[in-house]
Amino acid sequence: MREHILEGEAFRLISPHKTTTSVVFSSPHSGRDYPQDFLAASVLSPLHLRSSEDAYVDRLFARAPLMGAPLILARAPRAYIDLNRGADELDPAVIEGVSRPAHNPRISSGLGVIPRVVAGGRAIYAGKLPLAQARDRIARHWHPWHDQLRGLLAQTHRRFGEAILLDCHSMPHEAIESHARPGQPLPEVVLGDRFGAAADRGLVDQIEEIFRSEGFRTARNSPFAGAYIAQTYGHPVSRKHVVQIEIDRSLYLDERRVEPLPAFSAFCLRMARVTEKLVQIGAERVSLAAE
Repeated sequence: MREHILEGEAFRLISPHKTTTSVVFSSPHSGRDYPQDFLAASVLSPLHLRSSEDAYVDRLFARAPLMGAPLILARAPRAYIDLNRGADELDPAVIEGVSRPAHNPRISSGLGVIPRVVAGGRAIYAGKLPLAQARDRIARHWHPWHDQLRGLLAQTHRRFGEAILLDCHSMPHEAIESHARPGQPLPEVVLGDRFGAAADRGLVDQIEEIFRSEGFRTARNSPFAGAYIAQTYGHPVSRKHVVQIEIDRSLYLDERRVEPLPAFSAFCLRMARVTEKLVQIGAERVSLAAE
């Protein structure tokens, strides 16, 4: 049986015909629907704007609904609105009428909920946006996305007594290189659980072993430990877990052109094997809890 698809302006929710696991997949940064007024307002080319995308991460985990787990995808691009930030993480350097907040490194670096810059620190706009425009963008995209995600996780938790959100991202290869330790091989997958605050350690051990069994080099919480989504929805004491998954883009993507590499299909098959095992984690944990 085919999966069920629910679409809105902000999201695409793909649900399995029958949900068999407590695992939920999300991809908040792979949106590719660029509004024409946004493209016209930006001083950057569409290709430069795309440098902020977790490009094609949605396709890496596309088989999850066929395996029994829901998948929620962003429609809007990250350069337009960042769903992995709080709705109040407003940057006074890019939005008119916003007070300077207490120290927030994400806002200071230009990566608030309405980003000021893309990869490489390139400014998106020549000036500032009206506060009303920023609020409208948040109302049309941020709130619907998080309403869907929150409801999906609550439904999963009610049904299975547990919810495991796997928040799927990609990381620029140069970001991994900039955090490299001398003599240490670069990780290809970084799992972020906010140092144990967002997910049970044993669960993260299982997830890490799955990636390693498929030949990936892994690391935890460095250079990415998880941001707003992990911080907000992860509460392991209540059996609500969030693990942020960051995959090295250079494994499957021509980062300069933002195009899949020739071996992309083969990489998707590799990720399908990973996805199947990740889905199975939730099915097995649910089964054990029922016994």
